[in-house]
Amino acid sequence: MSSASSVAATLRPETRQQIAIEALAKSTPISHLAADYEVSRKFVYQQSEKAKLALNESFEPTTPDEQILFHLPITKTWLFQLILGLVLICHSSLRGVVELFRDVFDIAISASTVRNRLNEAAEQAGVVNANQDLSPIEVDLRDEIFQAHRPVLVGVDAASTYCYLLKLAEHRDADTWGCHLLDAVDRGLAPTRTIADAGSGLRAGHQAAFGEEVPCHGDVFHIQHQCQGVANSLTRQAMGAITRRQDLEQKMVIAKQKGQGHRLSKKLTLARQHEVNAISLARDVKTLIGWLNHDVLELAGPALAERQELYDFVVAELQLRESMGGKKVRVLRKALQNQRDDILGFAQVLDDKLNDIAQQLKTPLPLVREMCLLFRKQPTSNAYWQAWNQLQQKLSGQFHQLYEAVQTAMKQTPRASSMVENLNSRLRNYFFLRKQLGPDYLNLLQFFLNSRQFMRSECKERVGKSPTELMTGESHPHWLELLGFERFQQA
Repeated sequence: MSSASSVAATLRPETRQQIAIEALAKSTPISHLAADYEVSRKFVYQQSEKAKLALNESFEPTTPDEQILFHLPITKTWLFQLILGLVLICHSSLRGVVELFRDVFDIAISASTVRNRLNEAAEQAGVVNANQDLSPIEVDLRDEIFQAHRPVLVGVDAASTYCYLLKLAEHRDADTWGCHLLDAVDRGLAPTRTIADAGSGLRAGHQAAFGEEVPCHGDVFHIQHQCQGVANSLTRQAMGAITRRQDLEQKMVIAKQKGQGHRLSKKLTLARQHEVNAISLARDVKTLIGWLNHDVLELAGPALAERQELYDFVVAELQLRESMGGKKVRVLRKALQNQRDDILGFAQVLDDKLNDIAQQLKTPLPLVREMCLLFRKQPTSNAYWQAWNQLQQKLSGQFHQLYEAVQTAMKQTPRASSMVENLNSRLRNYFFLRKQLGPDYLNLLQFFLNSRQFMRSECKERVGKSPTELMTGESHPHWLELLGFERFQQA
């Protein structure tokens, strides 16, 4: 019996009910619920289905299906709202909107009419975007995404996920980035730091717009992705070497039966040596990348000086293996070597925050660092609670205050521009419906994603709020009302 199954068997009915409630609420992903309660995802789904059946029985409809529930005032203005809802909320294509109007409302409209209505809304959305004050942005995330081989320049606020820049461009050079960043500066953009990948045009544009006043730290996400790609490639090569050796061994058995084993002996010897080297290389590189990820690039980690020493060690070990690993290992080593200070920029920011906490709470810095390292451990592990108890004994009544201060400091120290990748994944649902993207359409998407409220999020403080509300701290009308519409409400 697996450990997850044994834990599930001991759960009390109240706990099972709580799991079902949280699963139905969809505020937490199923995989996270399974991890929190130490059960399998299958078990979580089972409890969810039981709760659904109970709810369905309790809320059996008493109203006949044909009874009129309410009346809709179908006006042209209401239909325009429906067009926006279908395209922006439901990710419908223009032809899909035309077909729905024909089949459900018995109304004949053309795709050009739908496009015209979207353009009208996009014009108003562009005004809203241009008038937004960007001064609350402290940490700025930037990246480049592509549609039909054309770059789309993206800028996102790390704290609120507000997208302040979403522009289709002909180029992604320093002048293009610099011009768009200066436009954002005119709207109040003045971050304390920026996180971006190693793109030369992006970084040169940042230099032109902000100079040395605003540091541009490296993006941990992209370099980790590159590391994982090299590790996976070497693993596949090692598996291929194993397969080739096994094939030769089978051929050797047949050749020996015919008295011709000497013809394959040299090939088999070389294949075995190649297999040993490939396995050793893949294992070593995987280990080095594991150290890099968990001991150097992890947010909860040692001080900057120690991270730099470990980082340099990993780079040096990769360099020793370049002769065996070839171009991929060499390219990775050079990328790591050239970006060290940029990639580890977050560590200096975190060190400064931990120093401030130590001074404010009058706590020795080693204890503050020890509290930081506590967050590296899994809350369900014995090691976590052992470290927790040790720190509580050392800190006494100051423990919880320090815990919250360090946790807040870590939450406010992003290391990657991966939030831009998240935005990219949401934009793809719209991009694939249209081969050509115009500036108006991007204005509309930018406005919609910034103004719609989050229905669910891993960050509870975001639920029920829009990125604009999170950035400004002020509420705003519904996105349809911002576009000049009056929303329908039942009497």
